[in-house]
Amino acid sequence: MVRVVGNQVKKKSPLVSSDRNQVLRLGERERMASGWGITGNKGRCYDFWMDFSECMSHCREPKDCSLLREDYLECLHHSKEFQRRNRIYKEEQRKLRAASRKGQETGDATHTHH
Repeated sequence: MVRVVGNQVKKKSPLVSSDRNQVLRLGERERMASGWGITGNKGRCYDFWMDFSECMSHCREPKDCSLLREDYLECLHHSKEFQRRNRIYKEEQRKLRAASRKGQETGDATHTHH
């Protein structure tokens, strides 16, 4: 793969994804595509990646770093956040339906139709 930066042509590693936040599986280790965010500054998840990466380089078993990996992946994908938002939304909808049904039941008993 080749990319042009300014007047320079740079060969791009086939292991680096075009998605800046994508993690590619390389054997037993994971590597971050880049540490740069969309604005050219440090990426939002870079600190999580560095913590996880440092742990992996010093640990005896990969499972020792599972919580740091989980934090890094949550930063990338927000899956736990979305699951929590969906649970909250569903509960709010359930309460609204229950209140609506209760209002209809009490409303029917108090009003007579002519």
